[in-house]
Amino acid sequence: MARLKDHTAIVTGAASGIGRAIAIRFAAEGAYVLLADLMEDPRGGGARTLEVIREAGGAADFLKADVSRWDEVQALVDHVAARQGHLDVIVNNAAIGDGGRLTETSEEAWDRIMAVNLKGVFFGCKAAARQMLKQERRGEVRGRIVNISSQHGMIAAPNHLAYGVSKAGVVYMTRQIAADYARDAIVCNAVAPGKILTDMGGHIPTGDQLAYATSRTPWPRLGQPADVASAALFLASPEATYITGENLMVDGGWMAG
Repeated sequence: MARLKDHTAIVTGAASGIGRAIAIRFAAEGAYVLLADLMEDPRGGGARTLEVIREAGGAADFLKADVSRWDEVQALVDHVAARQGHLDVIVNNAAIGDGGRLTETSEEAWDRIMAVNLKGVFFGCKAAARQMLKQERRGEVRGRIVNISSQHGMIAAPNHLAYGVSKAGVVYMTRQIAADYARDAIVCNAVAPGKILTDMGGHIPTGDQLAYATSRTPWPRLGQPADVASAALFLASPEATYITGENLMVDGGWMAG
C-alpha cells in the first residue's frame, strides 16, 4: 500500500465522485495530495475528502479552486512546489455537464462547459508541465499528467453535445502533450470512464437508463469510482513505464462490444 510513497499529487474536482475516490486512493498509497474543488462538502453527502484522508493517517490539504481561472490553477502548483519541493502527478478531473442537443445548447452553457472541461485541463497540464520541466528526473520521469476524459470523447453523448466535444478535446490534448514532452520526461495519459455510478447528487439515472447501460456493458455490473481510481493510480505510479499518450478505457467492455 505504498505505490506512491514520497510522491506528491494534485487532484482537481476532489470533493466528490471520481475525484474523491482518486484522492483517497492516492493518499492511501502514500502520496501527499492537494485537493482542489469549488467546495469541500461532497455533493452526495458524507465526510469531507480531507477529513477521510487525515483520519486514515494520510497527508493532504485542500485549496478552493476554479480550474477555469489560470491564477487559481497556478496557485495549486505553487502550493505543492513550496510545501513539498516537487510535483509528481496532477490529475485533471474537474468537469461539469449540461444537457442539450446542438439546437438546444446555449452559448453560455457551451462556454462554461468548455471553460471547465477543456480550458481547465489545458491550464492544469500547462501549470504542471512548467513545474515539472524545472525538476530533476526521478528515475526516467520528471512528472506525470493524468487527465480524466470520458467514453463520450469517442462516441456520441446523446443530448450532451458540449460535454462530448469537451471530452474529445481532452483525448486529443493528452496525445499532443505526450508527443511534445516525451523527450522532456513528462508522461501524459488519460482515463476514460464509461458508465460509473457516483453519489454526486443532482441527476439520478432512471430505471430505463440504468437498464440500457447495464445491457450495453459486457461486464456484469456497472462501474464504481474505485474502478477509475485504480486506473488513475496505475498511470500515476512508477509501474506505468513506456506508456504515454494513451486513453485508458474503464468501461466494462462497452466500447469492445
